[in-house]
Amino acid sequence: MTDEHASQGPAPTPLQNYPAPPAEYWVEPTRPHRHPFVPYRPPLIDAVEGERRGEAFCDFLETRRSVRYFSDAPVPQTMIEVAVHAANTAPSGAHLQPWTFVATSDPATKRAIRQAAEREERVFYHEREVSAWRETLARLETDEDKCYLDVVPWIVVAFAQKHTPLPDGTLRKNYYVNESVGIACGFFIAALHTMGLSTLTHTPNPMTFLNELLHRPSHERAYILFPIGYPARDAEVPDLNRKTVSDTLVIHPAAPAADPGTPGPTPVAITFTDL
Repeated sequence: MTDEHASQGPAPTPLQNYPAPPAEYWVEPTRPHRHPFVPYRPPLIDAVEGERRGEAFCDFLETRRSVRYFSDAPVPQTMIEVAVHAANTAPSGAHLQPWTFVATSDPATKRAIRQAAEREERVFYHEREVSAWRETLARLETDEDKCYLDVVPWIVVAFAQKHTPLPDGTLRKNYYVNESVGIACGFFIAALHTMGLSTLTHTPNPMTFLNELLHRPSHERAYILFPIGYPARDAEVPDLNRKTVSDTLVIHPAAPAADPGTPGPTPVAITFTDL
């Protein structure tokens, strides 16, 4: 967080001290629902406190890196369960949640996954005509050696469900599967980082061997393979820079250029009547 943000006036009022909204603030819905609905009452956070929290969250995410050098220190299964719980909170197309996370700590299974992944990687690095992609990967110094798959205490594979079996034996078609599973995997990664764990998004191509090794049905497709553990004491990562907000955000329509001498906007706390 920058000094500029840190010096913006007094500390915001703690959330527990915010006044309760007036009774008429929450309006009971009048529209009919075919499916039961429940009230949504998220905590109200003023703009100053919200930005402070957002900056702190970004600072935390900036410390996340993809890791290929892991410790073999044990990781409790409960931490994997927490990460999957976080993934399950992600939005999905029609709330169908078309994913399955398959976790293994079994040494024999991890070895089989490593051997199969390395077979595919040897083809990729030495036989396929994908020189442009290999050149892009060169600065990461990756190769077909995936020894970390033996070292990590856990391997978790996210599977995308093209269809979901129903109790009557039929298959329900899922929608926006790739988008939904991708968002869930992002939540999963953020949860791992929050718990001090590291991972890597590994996508050997093809990944069909994972269905066989992990006994998954044909309506599921391996999406990402996550080796999960604590980083090794001597772990290193490439010295890379991330894009800035100015590289990736466009405000439309563009605002006219401000006079350099004009002070910026003053943060304003929200009130219940603003909402």
